[in-house]
Amino acid sequence: MEIDYRLAFNMAPVGLVLSRNRGIVDCNQHLCEMFGATREQLIGQSFQILYPSADEYERIGARMLPILNAKGHYADDRIMKRVDGRLKGETFWCHVTGRALNRAAPHESGIWTFEDLSSRRPVKAELTAREREVAAHLMDGMTSKEIGRALVISHRTVEIYRARLMRKYKASTTADLVHKLMEG
Repeated sequence: MEIDYRLAFNMAPVGLVLSRNRGIVDCNQHLCEMFGATREQLIGQSFQILYPSADEYERIGARMLPILNAKGHYADDRIMKRVDGRLKGETFWCHVTGRALNRAAPHESGIWTFEDLSSRRPVKAELTAREREVAAHLMDGMTSKEIGRALVISHRTVEIYRARLMRKYKASTTADLVHKLMEG
């Protein structure tokens, strides 16, 4: 039996994207449904269209570059934004995994998967871009010092953002905050 790879790409149970220089070369139907857009709205666009802000797009791109260089692949949970449809502009937690086809030039071309986590982890509080980044690292179990190194900010600044998150989520401890972030 011959395998129809195009059909497998289109029918995959996760959002799939083929990329070139952080632009969308091709995507499957699941990705379109997840972001509330048509293929025509996405193909040829920068990934920036899927982010809540241009700043987050730039910072995440810079953060993943050395990891893609070293390992050839990258994964994280981040907040993304729906492009169109009835949920246009809505933010949601998304698990993103990618592989660079050329580790020496990781953004040159790659394949990416997107999994919508909103049914398990809704976004309940309005967070700033930096709060979203700190929250994602906290959920990975990182300390303030580790987060500070990853985001190139001081650990004291991370602690200020953590305190803001604790107020917004009405958490009494960091463990309680992480639990509430996981729930949404």
